[in-house]
Amino acid sequence: MPRVKLEYFAQFGDLAGCRTEIRDTGAVTAAALYGELQRDYGFAFSPARMRVAVNAQFRPWNQSLKDDDHVVFIPPVTGG
Repeated sequence: MPRVKLEYFAQFGDLAGCRTEIRDTGAVTAAALYGELQRDYGFAFSPARMRVAVNAQFRPWNQSLKDDDHVVFIPPVTGG
């Protein structure tokens, strides 16, 4: 069970009630972790509209997670 550090931007931080979090997770991929967060915090964006970064590099959604990974889910950018 990996322990990961999450960093939340924009709406994700508001929904989670924090900007960073250390989380023990049963998720083995970034996609599965995002599914946990959707369930726990109500994140609504589809992964198809977002990017995920693991340890400061963009990664595919099937990226495996391990202890001490730093994970950031990047929501779509809007505005002018």
